[in-house]
Amino acid sequence: METYDLAVLAKRVYESGLFFFSSKTLRDILEIKNEAVFFRVINRLLKSGILQKIERDKYVLKEGRFSDFALANFLYYPSYVSFESALNFHGLLAQFPQETTSVSTKKTIRKTIEGKVFSYAHLQKKLFWGYERKDDFLIAIPEKALLDQLYLAGRGLKMINLDEMDFNILDKTRLKHYFHLFPKSKQFLKIWKILENYL
Repeated sequence: METYDLAVLAKRVYESGLFFFSSKTLRDILEIKNEAVFFRVINRLLKSGILQKIERDKYVLKEGRFSDFALANFLYYPSYVSFESALNFHGLLAQFPQETTSVSTKKTIRKTIEGKVFSYAHLQKKLFWGYERKDDFLIAIPEKALLDQLYLAGRGLKMINLDEMDFNILDKTRLKHYFHLFPKSKQFLKIWKILENYL
């Protein structure tokens, strides 16, 4: 039976430079094709504290330093951080959200990992844009985060309090351009008209 040295396995994991691993990624890094052997090796890496399982087929480096935003991207793909989390990150919203909020083209879902809540709201593919990479995560730029919030508020799926926001950092030209790329429901247009009084 094939055996593997734990130190060699750990070295391969650490030298990958990754913090997040799917089963497929680990299989490639560890170069193990036999499924039974692979899962025995994974159990050894878990017991030794090198890896931590967070969901089925999803693992993180136990001592890895990564942000909740990066974890949010990894947990549900494709996704980018938006709504309250992005608005707070960019300085539009002072209040710190109690959960990490993201957009995904997949179904709306909430996940709880290690006591932290990660929520994902569905947006159609044609609205999945307006984000950028910051450090180790994808996040909506300020104007898109605000419009994502307004759009779902217009559909009754999000709350928004414009009095709590600081709009000084917004690029008003970009905001208006992005607005025209969104579908226009009556409620969305109504909220937009209110927003214009703050700009």
